[in-house]
Amino acid sequence: MTDHTTPSPFTTSTTARRPGAPQPSPAAVHEAFDPARLTQARMLAAMTKRHLADLLGVTPAAVSQYEMGATTPRTDLLPRLAEALAVPLAFFLAGRPYARLDPSAAHFRSLRSTRAYQRAKAIALTEQAWELTYALEKRIQLPPVDLPGFAGGEVHPGTELSAEPAAAARELRSAWGLGSGPITHLVRRLEAQGIVVFTPQRDDDLRTVDAFSTSRLPRPVIVLTPNRTDDVYRHRFSAAHELGHLILHGEANPGDLDQEREADKFAAEFLTPRASIGPDLPARADLPALARLRETWGVSVHSLLYRCRELGMLSDSAASRAYQRLHALREQPGFAPEPLTGYPGEQPALLRQAFTLAGDTGLTITQLARELAWTVPQVRRVLGHDDQRPVLRLLTQA
Repeated sequence: MTDHTTPSPFTTSTTARRPGAPQPSPAAVHEAFDPARLTQARMLAAMTKRHLADLLGVTPAAVSQYEMGATTPRTDLLPRLAEALAVPLAFFLAGRPYARLDPSAAHFRSLRSTRAYQRAKAIALTEQAWELTYALEKRIQLPPVDLPGFAGGEVHPGTELSAEPAAAARELRSAWGLGSGPITHLVRRLEAQGIVVFTPQRDDDLRTVDAFSTSRLPRPVIVLTPNRTDDVYRHRFSAAHELGHLILHGEANPGDLDQEREADKFAAEFLTPRASIGPDLPARADLPALARLRETWGVSVHSLLYRCRELGMLSDSAASRAYQRLHALREQPGFAPEPLTGYPGEQPALLRQAFTLAGDTGLTITQLARELAWTVPQVRRVLGHDDQRPVLRLLTQA
């Protein structure tokens, strides 16, 4: 599967940039305190109410009252609150655009293996990805949302695809003009259709959080976490799986196992259409042949074996033996995972490229941080900008 960097799909808007405001006083924050921002900051810090209460010298009930808006933290507590949660004091001010996302509205792939605080942090990061998108969209014209069935879609408003997963996958391929062959640069193609694809940086708090998606924000969002495995083939299937959720389950309540199966069926047909992949599949469990197909179609050998079984080309017993042989070859060339770094077209670029274009109009990360009331490092993290400064390492001799 070849890959290269795709061109930018953005154009510059004439919207003027507003300069960032200076930090407010604790008294000003007290007067315009936003309880929802406290909850968001606590989720971003993966901190319980009890832990935060201990840091502030108050009770957990007091923190609950703050977050419900029943009471407001005292003026003298506000700087300590900002320090404890590692946010600027202005973060707690009301008035900034905020699309709050209920964790129950996101399609998580691994509910059983993740704890509530981990999902809450992932959701808070997703909210921030939308806030950053909104701030950039005031300056840059992003690709219009072209997602049939999405309420906020700008290209196919009100149009819905088939409820049957495989049929919906074929219809979407047709609507997007993808033909019937392999799909290259899948993630960049999703972004070109107006979908925000966000990959948080590696984080111990998110190590068990797998991919998830939501259509409850003004733009559809797919989150592809990097913590489970560094494998471009699994990454692509996860992206197609979440696209299936957006297409099939936009208004449905997440968490249904049948929905996960439907999203898998959508992903398999979207990446490897039956009519196209069928003639290419070997008549027996020929693993070297499947490894070559892996390179062509951009899906794992494991997925191709499942496809063979699904299409009736392998019996259950033959597939089981093939899976065992595949497991023994998992570190061999042609079967081992391939790092995502080798495939720029499978890595999100929408936010980074939008910021680069906005930078041509004079926007800096510092100004963006002030506008969002974030720290500069947090803006860099959500943008996906690595810190380019060299690391000073001091060696000590025992």
